Amino acid sequence: MQSVIALLLVVSAAVAVLVAMRRRFLLATVEGHSMVPTLEPGDRLLVRRTSLTSLNVGDIVVVAPDARMAGPRPRAGLVIKRLVALPGGPVPADVPCPEGNVLPMGRMAILGDNPSASRDSRHYGLVAEDRLVGVVVRSVGRRPSPTH
Repeated sequence: MQSVIALLLVVSAAVAVLVAMRRRFLLATVEGHSMVPTLEPGDRLLVRRTSLTSLNVGDIVVVAPDARMAGPRPRAGLVIKRLVALPGGPVPADVPCPEGNVLPMGRMAILGDNPSASRDSRHYGLVAEDRLVGVVVRSVGRRPSPTH
């Protein structure tokens, strides 16, 4: 009986850890070529949920697209780009910012590493803080390609 109780406690603890991790982390898969050569289509990424205040310029972030960001792909998934400007920092010259040359609070600017294949803040402007999903922690492999 004690071994059954011990096993139930271990299983309960493991489930609690998994639930907590799911709230803090998620997996995202790269689609498209906007982050080549840093990330390739099919790369799987471990993403830590975080706030804008804990990010640094240069981090690779994941955001949930709004209608402007989705553009011609209205059912687009998550957007993976490099963070190039934080609130209070300078706005890159090629990113439209109606508020001037300093990024306003609650906004961020994101660009793809492959400008010719990226739809990013140069096209849709600044991104609201509430669109932030998290920051890429590491690549965890590549999604297997489908067999034909």
